[in-house]
Amino acid sequence: MTGHNHAGENLEKILEKRNTGLPPPLQMYDGAKLNIPKKLATILCNCLTHGRRQFVNVVDAFPEECYKIIELIGKVYYHDDLAKDQGLEPEERLLLHQEKSGPVMAELETWCRHQLHEKIVEPNSGLGKAISYILDRWKELTRFLHIPGAPLDNGICERALKMTVLNRKNSYFYKTLRGAYVGDVFMSIIHTCQLAGVNPFDYLTVLVKNAAQVAKNPELWLPWNYTANPSYKK
Repeated sequence: MTGHNHAGENLEKILEKRNTGLPPPLQMYDGAKLNIPKKLATILCNCLTHGRRQFVNVVDAFPEECYKIIELIGKVYYHDDLAKDQGLEPEERLLLHQEKSGPVMAELETWCRHQLHEKIVEPNSGLGKAISYILDRWKELTRFLHIPGAPLDNGICERALKMTVLNRKNSYFYKTLRGAYVGDVFMSIIHTCQLAGVNPFDYLTVLVKNAAQVAKNPELWLPWNYTANPSYKK
Protein backbone atom coordinates (compact mmCIF):
# COMPACT_ATOMS: atom_id res chain seq x y z
CA MET A 1 0.00 0.00 0.00
CA THR A 2 1.82 3.08 -1.27
CA GLY A 3 0.72 6.50 -0.08
CA HIS A 4 1.01 9.12 2.62
CA ASN A 5 -0.37 6.95 5.44
CA HIS A 6 1.91 5.25 7.92
CA ALA A 7 2.02 1.49 8.45
CA GLY A 8 -0.38 1.50 11.41
CA GLU A 9 -3.10 3.21 9.36
CA ASN A 10 -2.62 0.81 6.46
CA LEU A 11 -2.75 -2.19 8.78
CA GLU A 12 -5.93 -0.85 10.33
CA LYS A 13 -7.60 -0.80 6.90
CA ILE A 14 -6.68 -4.45 6.39
CA LEU A 15 -7.78 -5.57 9.86
CA GLU A 16 -11.15 -3.86 9.41
CA LYS A 17 -11.91 -6.53 6.79
CA ARG A 18 -11.49 -9.39 9.31
CA ASN A 19 -14.56 -11.23 10.51
CA THR A 20 -15.89 -9.83 13.76
CA GLY A 21 -15.53 -11.97 16.86
CA LEU A 22 -12.05 -13.24 16.03
CA PRO A 23 -9.36 -12.91 18.70
CA PRO A 24 -6.75 -10.16 18.20
CA PRO A 25 -4.12 -11.15 15.62
CA LEU A 26 -0.42 -11.40 16.39
CA GLN A 27 1.47 -8.38 15.06
CA MET A 28 5.22 -8.64 14.61
CA TYR A 29 6.62 -5.11 14.53
CA ASP A 30 9.85 -3.18 15.04
CA GLY A 31 8.78 -1.21 18.11
CA ALA A 32 7.72 1.98 16.29
CA LYS A 33 4.40 3.26 17.69
CA LEU A 34 3.25 4.45 14.26
CA ASN A 35 3.08 0.81 13.17
CA ILE A 36 0.37 0.02 15.74
CA PRO A 37 -3.30 0.39 14.71
CA LYS A 38 -5.05 2.89 16.97
CA LYS A 39 -8.61 1.55 16.77
CA LEU A 40 -8.07 -2.20 16.56
CA ALA A 41 -6.34 -4.42 19.10
CA THR A 42 -3.37 -6.61 18.18
CA ILE A 43 -1.02 -8.76 20.24
CA LEU A 44 2.36 -7.14 19.76
CA CYS A 45 5.42 -9.29 19.13
CA ASN A 46 9.04 -8.32 18.59
CA CYS A 47 11.65 -10.04 16.45
CA LEU A 48 14.15 -12.18 18.37
CA THR A 49 16.55 -11.99 15.42
CA HIS A 50 16.67 -8.21 15.82
CA GLY A 51 17.48 -8.69 19.49
CA ARG A 52 20.28 -11.08 18.58
CA ARG A 53 21.60 -8.62 16.00
CA GLN A 54 22.25 -6.01 18.70
CA PHE A 55 24.87 -8.34 20.19
CA VAL A 56 26.29 -9.40 16.82
CA ASN A 57 26.95 -5.73 16.07
CA VAL A 58 29.18 -5.32 19.15
CA VAL A 59 30.70 -8.82 19.35
CA ASP A 60 34.19 -7.56 18.48
CA ALA A 61 34.22 -5.25 21.50
CA PHE A 62 32.55 -7.68 23.92
CA PRO A 63 33.21 -11.18 22.52
CA GLU A 64 32.73 -13.24 25.67
CA GLU A 65 29.46 -11.60 26.71
CA CYS A 66 28.00 -11.45 23.21
CA TYR A 67 28.81 -15.04 22.33
CA LYS A 68 27.01 -16.11 25.50
CA ILE A 69 23.81 -14.38 24.41
CA ILE A 70 24.14 -15.54 20.80
CA GLU A 71 24.56 -19.12 21.97
CA LEU A 72 21.48 -18.94 24.21
CA ILE A 73 19.32 -17.52 21.42
CA GLY A 74 20.70 -20.21 19.12
CA LYS A 75 19.29 -22.87 21.47
CA VAL A 76 15.84 -21.33 21.16
CA TYR A 77 16.03 -21.50 17.37
CA TYR A 78 17.22 -25.10 17.61
CA HIS A 79 14.11 -25.96 19.59
CA ASP A 80 11.95 -24.15 17.03
CA ASP A 81 13.57 -26.18 14.24
CA LEU A 82 12.75 -29.34 16.19
CA ALA A 83 9.10 -28.29 16.30
CA LYS A 84 9.10 -27.72 12.53
CA ASP A 85 10.85 -31.01 11.77
CA GLN A 86 8.36 -32.89 13.95
CA GLY A 87 5.40 -31.09 12.40
CA LEU A 88 4.10 -29.99 15.79
CA GLU A 89 0.79 -28.18 16.06
CA PRO A 90 0.87 -24.68 17.62
CA GLU A 91 -0.17 -25.98 21.05
CA GLU A 92 2.46 -28.73 20.92
CA ARG A 93 5.10 -26.24 19.79
CA LEU A 94 4.16 -23.98 22.70
CA LEU A 95 4.65 -26.81 25.20
CA LEU A 96 8.02 -27.69 23.68
CA HIS A 97 9.23 -24.10 23.92
CA GLN A 98 7.94 -23.76 27.47
CA GLU A 99 9.84 -26.88 28.47
CA LYS A 100 13.04 -26.39 26.47
CA SER A 101 13.30 -22.67 25.65
CA GLY A 102 11.70 -21.31 28.82
CA PRO A 103 14.74 -22.06 31.02
CA VAL A 104 17.05 -20.71 28.30
CA MET A 105 15.22 -17.40 28.10
CA ALA A 106 15.06 -17.21 31.91
CA GLU A 107 18.83 -17.59 32.03
CA LEU A 108 19.23 -14.91 29.38
CA GLU A 109 16.97 -12.46 31.22
CA THR A 110 18.65 -13.10 34.59
CA TRP A 111 22.10 -12.54 33.11
CA CYS A 112 21.07 -9.32 31.35
CA ARG A 113 19.42 -7.82 34.44
CA HIS A 114 22.39 -8.80 36.59
CA GLN A 115 24.80 -6.96 34.28
CA LEU A 116 22.89 -3.70 34.61
CA HIS A 117 21.74 -4.01 38.22
CA GLU A 118 25.24 -4.78 39.51
CA LYS A 119 26.73 -2.11 37.21
CA ILE A 120 29.00 -4.68 35.55
CA VAL A 121 28.17 -3.14 32.18
CA GLU A 122 27.99 0.56 31.39
CA PRO A 123 24.39 1.23 30.23
CA ASN A 124 25.52 3.62 27.49
CA SER A 125 28.10 1.21 26.06
CA GLY A 126 27.39 -0.91 23.01
CA LEU A 127 26.77 -3.96 25.18
CA GLY A 128 24.64 -1.97 27.62
CA LYS A 129 22.42 -0.72 24.81
CA ALA A 130 22.11 -4.26 23.40
CA ILE A 131 21.03 -5.55 26.82
CA SER A 132 18.55 -2.70 27.25
CA TYR A 133 17.10 -3.42 23.80
CA ILE A 134 16.33 -6.98 24.91
CA LEU A 135 14.95 -6.09 28.34
CA ASP A 136 12.81 -3.19 27.12
CA ARG A 137 11.05 -5.56 24.70
CA TRP A 138 11.06 -8.69 26.88
CA LYS A 139 7.30 -9.25 26.93
CA GLU A 140 7.01 -8.87 23.15
CA LEU A 141 10.13 -10.97 22.50
CA THR A 142 8.83 -13.92 24.53
CA ARG A 143 5.31 -14.26 23.13
CA PHE A 144 6.32 -17.68 21.77
CA LEU A 145 6.47 -18.91 25.38
CA HIS A 146 2.87 -17.89 26.09
CA ILE A 147 0.83 -17.87 22.87
CA PRO A 148 0.41 -20.82 20.46
CA GLY A 149 1.82 -20.02 17.03
CA ALA A 150 3.63 -16.85 18.05
CA PRO A 151 6.69 -16.52 15.76
CA LEU A 152 10.25 -16.01 16.90
CA ASP A 153 11.03 -13.42 14.28
CA ASN A 154 9.78 -11.48 11.28
CA GLY A 155 11.95 -13.26 8.70
CA ILE A 156 9.12 -14.29 6.38
CA CYS A 157 7.80 -10.74 6.05
CA GLU A 158 11.25 -9.19 5.76
CA ARG A 159 12.08 -11.53 2.88
CA ALA A 160 8.79 -10.53 1.25
CA LEU A 161 9.73 -6.86 1.59
CA LYS A 162 12.62 -7.45 -0.79
CA MET A 163 10.03 -7.66 -3.55
CA THR A 164 8.76 -4.20 -2.61
CA VAL A 165 12.26 -2.74 -2.63
CA LEU A 166 13.02 -4.32 -6.00
CA ASN A 167 9.77 -2.99 -7.45
CA ARG A 168 10.54 0.51 -6.20
CA LYS A 169 14.05 0.35 -7.63
CA ASN A 170 12.85 -0.84 -11.02
CA SER A 171 10.15 1.82 -11.13
CA TYR A 172 12.37 4.69 -10.03
CA PHE A 173 9.41 5.82 -7.91
CA TYR A 174 6.03 6.97 -9.26
CA LYS A 175 4.71 10.23 -10.62
CA THR A 176 1.22 9.84 -9.12
CA LEU A 177 -0.46 7.87 -6.35
CA ARG A 178 -2.59 6.18 -9.01
CA GLY A 179 0.55 4.95 -10.73
CA ALA A 180 1.87 3.69 -7.41
CA TYR A 181 -1.42 1.85 -6.79
CA VAL A 182 -1.21 0.11 -10.17
CA GLY A 183 2.41 -0.81 -9.51
CA ASP A 184 1.48 -2.25 -6.10
CA VAL A 185 -1.31 -4.36 -7.63
CA PHE A 186 0.99 -5.89 -10.22
CA MET A 187 3.75 -6.43 -7.67
CA SER A 188 1.31 -8.23 -5.37
CA ILE A 189 0.04 -10.43 -8.20
CA ILE A 190 3.57 -11.31 -9.31
CA HIS A 191 4.68 -12.19 -5.79
CA THR A 192 1.54 -14.26 -5.20
CA CYS A 193 2.25 -16.17 -8.42
CA GLN A 194 5.77 -16.93 -7.26
CA LEU A 195 4.51 -18.20 -3.90
CA ALA A 196 1.95 -20.39 -5.70
CA GLY A 197 4.57 -21.79 -8.11
CA VAL A 198 2.98 -20.09 -11.12
CA ASN A 199 4.80 -18.26 -13.92
CA PRO A 200 3.72 -14.59 -13.46
CA PHE A 201 4.08 -13.70 -17.15
CA ASP A 202 1.97 -16.66 -18.25
CA TYR A 203 -0.65 -15.91 -15.62
CA LEU A 204 -1.00 -12.23 -16.54
CA THR A 205 -1.22 -13.19 -20.22
CA VAL A 206 -4.07 -15.59 -19.45
CA LEU A 207 -5.92 -12.89 -17.51
CA VAL A 208 -5.73 -10.50 -20.47
CA LYS A 209 -6.89 -13.15 -22.94
CA ASN A 210 -9.83 -14.09 -20.72
CA ALA A 211 -10.65 -10.64 -19.37
CA ALA A 212 -14.44 -10.97 -19.80
CA GLN A 213 -14.57 -14.28 -17.91
CA VAL A 214 -12.25 -12.96 -15.21
CA ALA A 215 -14.54 -9.96 -14.64
CA LYS A 216 -17.58 -12.26 -14.22
CA ASN A 217 -15.98 -14.78 -11.85
CA PRO A 218 -12.67 -13.47 -10.47
CA GLU A 219 -12.58 -16.11 -7.72
CA LEU A 220 -12.12 -18.78 -10.43
CA TRP A 221 -9.06 -17.04 -11.85
CA LEU A 222 -6.75 -16.85 -8.86
CA PRO A 223 -3.13 -17.94 -9.37
CA TRP A 224 -3.59 -21.20 -7.43
CA ASN A 225 -6.78 -22.39 -9.15
CA TYR A 226 -7.14 -20.82 -12.59
CA THR A 227 -5.83 -23.83 -14.53
CA ALA A 228 -8.67 -25.95 -13.09
CA ASN A 229 -11.24 -23.49 -14.42
CA PRO A 230 -13.36 -25.06 -17.22
CA SER A 231 -13.19 -21.75 -19.12
CA TYR A 232 -9.39 -21.65 -18.94
CA LYS A 233 -7.64 -21.16 -22.28
CA LYS A 234 -3.95 -20.53 -22.77
